[in-house]
Order: sequence, then C-alpha cells, then structure tokens
Amino acid sequence: MRKLYTIAAIAVTFFAATTAAGQSKSFKLGKWTEIHNGIVKELNSSYVDSLPVDRIMRAGVDAMLEALDPYTVYIPEEENDDLQMMLSNTYGGIGAIIHKPKGSNVIINEPYAGSPAVKAGLVCGDEIVAIDGVLTKELEIKESTDRMKGKPGTTVIFTVKKARTGDTLDVPVVRERIHLPDVEYAAMLDDSTGYLLLSGFTENVGAEVRTKFIELKKAGMKRFVLDLRGNGGGLMSEAVNILSIFLPKNTLAVTSKGNSAASSYEYRTSLEPVDTEMPIIVLIDSGSASASEIVAGAIQDHDRGVIMGTRSYGKGLVQSIRPLPYNGKMKVTTAKYYTPSGRCVQAIDYSRRNADGSVGHIPDSLTTEFKTASGRIVRDGGGITPDIKIEHKEYSRLVYALVLGGVIDQYAIDFSRRHESLPAVDNYHFSDADWEDFVEFAKTQDFDYRSSARTLYDQMKKELEEDGLAETMQAELTAMEKALNMEKEQFLRLKKDEIIPFIEEELATRYWFQKAGVQIRLRYDEQLKKALISL
Repeated sequence: MRKLYTIAAIAVTFFAATTAAGQSKSFKLGKWTEIHNGIVKELNSSYVDSLPVDRIMRAGVDAMLEALDPYTVYIPEEENDDLQMMLSNTYGGIGAIIHKPKGSNVIINEPYAGSPAVKAGLVCGDEIVAIDGVLTKELEIKESTDRMKGKPGTTVIFTVKKARTGDTLDVPVVRERIHLPDVEYAAMLDDSTGYLLLSGFTENVGAEVRTKFIELKKAGMKRFVLDLRGNGGGLMSEAVNILSIFLPKNTLAVTSKGNSAASSYEYRTSLEPVDTEMPIIVLIDSGSASASEIVAGAIQDHDRGVIMGTRSYGKGLVQSIRPLPYNGKMKVTTAKYYTPSGRCVQAIDYSRRNADGSVGHIPDSLTTEFKTASGRIVRDGGGITPDIKIEHKEYSRLVYALVLGGVIDQYAIDFSRRHESLPAVDNYHFSDADWEDFVEFAKTQDFDYRSSARTLYDQMKKELEEDGLAETMQAELTAMEKALNMEKEQFLRLKKDEIIPFIEEELATRYWFQKAGVQIRLRYDEQLKKALISL
C-alpha cells in the first residue's frame, strides 16, 4: 500500500511540475506580448514625431529572430520572390547579370546561355539606357533589376547603346522563366574520370544529377568526382535523392531531431540506385554546408566514397517554411540533423568559428567518437572532417583586391567592347600582349594594392603611434617602409601567374558563358588534381 502511495505522490508531483512549467512558459509569453503591445500603443500615442511603424516593427522582428540563430528569418509578402529563388533557383526575367555604377546606365555583364538576353542579341558591355522608356542612369540597381524582371511571356523594351558599334536602338526582350542550374558543369576529365560541379540543392536537382551520372557512365566513367566546394546547401529531400544514386534503396541517409514528433524523422533513400560500387570522391571545403554536409556525411558514414578537401562549414540545422498573416512566411529552425553514424555537424560554439563563419579548430577532447559502417572512427564537433585533407591554394592580397574590387570584372567588360570573339575555350590562353593591356588598364583603377606585409606594417605603425613609440623607432620604421613599398605596376607584374587564371575565367564566361568559365577554373585547380592522384 505504501508503494502505491509513493507512486501516486510521484505522479502528482510530476503532473504539478509539468503543469507549472507549461503555465510558466505560457505566462512568460503572455507577459511579454502584453509588454510589447503596451510599448507600441504608448509610442503611437505619445512619441514626439510621426511613428515609422513598419520600420521599427520589422527591425524588432528581425532582432528577435537574430537572437535565436542566423537561419530563422521573417519573409514578408514583398520578398516572396526571393524565397522562390532560394527554393527553386528560378525567376521571371531576361537572364543576365548586370553592372550598375552609380549615376551611369545599366551594363550587361554576364548573359546566361540561351537566355532571352542572348536571343535578343545583347552582349557583355551593352548599355541599357532606358527600360520601357524609363532612363536607368538615376535608378538604383534594385530598381533596375525589378523593372527587368517580370512575368514570363511579357515583353520589356530596352533602349540599348551597343558596345561595339555605339549604335542606339530599341530592343524588345520577351521574359522567360530563368532557371539557374545547380549542376554548373558535368563532363569527363579524362577517359575514366567523370566530374560534376554542384552549386546548390534546389527543386529537382536530384533527378538532374542522376541523369548526368548516367550520361557520364555511358561515356566510359570508371570513377566519379562530386564537387561540393562552396555549395551552401538547400533542400534536404534533394540531398537524399542524390544519395539514392549511390546507396542501396532504403539506406539511412539522415535523421532529423526536433521538439515535436513531426520534426523528428528518419530519411531513407527511396529510389533504386544507379551504381553502388563505383569509386567516388566528394570534394568539400569551408563553404560546403547543410545539404552538402548531409551528402558528404552519409557517403563517409556508409564508406561509400572518400571525402577530400578541407573541413566543411558546420550547419546542422533544419529549416521549415511556416505561413504567417498577410501572406508573410517564416523560415524557422525546427530540428537538428544527424548523419547515419549519429553525428551532428552543427557547431553551436560560435567562439570557435573562423572569420567566414565556418567551424574552427576543435580539440578531440571536446568531440565524440562515432563509427562508420566498416568501423572507422569519425568525430562530431561541427562540420565534416575529410578522410584526406587537401588544402586549397592561397592567393595574395592583391588578387583578392582585384577580384573583390571588381577590377578584373571591369576589365572583362572593357575587353568585350573591343574584341568581338575569343578562340575556342580549349585553346584559349591570355597572351603576353593581352597581359600588357591588362596592366595598363589596372594601373588606372583605384584599388588597395598593398601587400599583406604592408598592411601589417601600417597597422603596427598606427599602434606604435598610439603608444607613443613611433618617434623613437623612426629610423627602423623608415627602413622597413622603404623595403615594403612597391609600385602598383611592379606588384601586378610580380603576381602575373596568380592573376591570369582569373582573367581567363572571366573572359571565357563573357564569350562562351558560365560552363566555359568552369572549364578554365578546372585547368588551374590544384586541389582537384591532388585529389585525383590520391585515389
């Protein structure tokens, strides 16, 4: 009898604690909702100036969600097109990347192969003076792109100043549904090696990868390279569909675990595989995140292939789209995902992240061991650690300045205006005469061409001045500054071999479209070359 009383007492205590916890949670939510509403009402009636309700409420919502994680965000109705772009990589428009200097016309930068822009005869360097009669010179870039986008099948009239003739004419362009492919490139690298560059995981990409894989097999592929470097992820379902190509049907691909039964689920391959034996290399880096890590983690855990490169980003959170009033939506984190061995790739400790947000160094003492299907030890702690680590090429500060500062991009536009064609991409190399042309162009551009050593010197000198030590070390500082000083042209010529591949890629893209740019990039891809030697 006493045992029954004890059990009953425990049950009552548990029920009371659970009820109190539920009431406490509801009370806190109700309390802060009342406080929030009270603040807004008081501001609306008492604030000295007109209250910018939309702006402050949006700022409040964004700040609230940002306090949770970087991926839970509010999407108002007017940004639904951006959501559609994120999910399917599609939009209604003309199919071109544009350049819009402030106070200048819109410039066609990169048209996409087969796009409405190409069908209308637009090329890199063409200037769009007006869009449906509205002059573009004073438009912001978003205003320009919004006017260029529109419902597929509708026509937009561009007033165009042609790059190579200078003629100005009206060009009608019929908008289409533009799909930016996740499969950026798929081809045979040699007689036996197939290669596929995947940049995202949007709708139906799994079927596209399957089709390309079959085509490569028919072309004689005996080993396959799946390049996920820089792939920030996308739909979990498409990651599972891609794994279905290489793993037996009903194989565990990934597990999600959340606070509700609906968000906790095992995802298994549901299609018949194409090949479960062919050697596979999966390339990853610090930009490989989310769905990329699901694919790499499952391939690794099932010992189906070799993961090479550098540690992946470390995003193991699952987002779902939830409807909100006034046609808004919220992308909300609902679960964490786990690889088949049980690893969670999410790294919550942001103090151990690199400057780009990816996972930094985590000691083994802070991680947990897991085992692959064959018993190999793998670890959690954030991201996927490659089986074979291959560092990527490091570039000088000058190269980053030329690329990120738009100097090479601007040169490509200028070059396109002066040259109607390039040799076929397989035979194309930037000539010595072209190099001299680039140096003369770059000398006229405003960019930070200091070396990394010079930037460190400038910082050190500034700190010495703040500490009052610069004057006593003036002789040493002057000598060091003289040694580090380098003219713009001198530094450009010193880094010629680093710079030329980027110029070749940009020019190939302008004349032969995006796939040609990838071909040029692979020509210089030392990380890929090392990976092929390793297997």
